[in-house]
Amino acid sequence: MLNVQVVSPESVSYTGEAEMVVARTVDGGDIAFQQGHIPFIGTLAVWSVDVIKDGGERDTFAVHRGFVQVSGEDVTILSDVSESRDAIDVPRAEAALAAADAALAADADDAAAAGDKARAELRLRVVATD
Repeated sequence: MLNVQVVSPESVSYTGEAEMVVARTVDGGDIAFQQGHIPFIGTLAVWSVDVIKDGGERDTFAVHRGFVQVSGEDVTILSDVSESRDAIDVPRAEAALAAADAALAADADDAAAAGDKARAELRLRVVATD
């Protein structure tokens, strides 16, 4: 079993054991970690992290950049923001998505609005996963 922590400056989203952790890195795409994985450090994209427990139960977290480190049986997700499905405010995410879409309609090159849109879409996707 892996010892997993998903943390941000504001909170610890998850601490526990898992069979596998799946994350998305900026340049490498999706990567899965299981027991016996080689040491690894990677930069996380704005995407979800799945913690898959014994028996297949899955906890999914919205992660807004950061790092993943694997050392021995320890997997640590250090992110700017990490939110569990239950912690996501859906109406707020929907409002943020609408505001980002409006800003991008006015200026398609608005990098801040594009980032806001990606984070809002991620939150809504995480809430929709079963």
